[in-house]
Amino acid sequence: MATAKMTSKGQVTIPVAVRKELGLKPGVRIDFYSKGNGEYGMRARTGSIMDLKGIFGKLGHSLTIEEMNQAVLDRAAELDAATRSSGKEQASDGEAA
Repeated sequence: MATAKMTSKGQVTIPVAVRKELGLKPGVRIDFYSKGNGEYGMRARTGSIMDLKGIFGKLGHSLTIEEMNQAVLDRAAELDAATRSSGKEQASDGEAA
């Protein structure tokens, strides 16, 4: 088990083995969270939105703004049609549903 000593200023040097396993680099932020019963865990906040680049592959072509707008309109029309009443479910006394 890796151990560390806290300084009078509350600073702790994370042991090399732990830094390597967590992939910690200088400047990385670390989150501490309570596990209950007086125990805490730590998690490196190493991810970046840029790390997600390319995870879905490429479409083969780039969509134009017009194609994107049309896809949004088509989906909105599908959802609208799915939620509309057929008109056959009106009340028997002629009132609208």
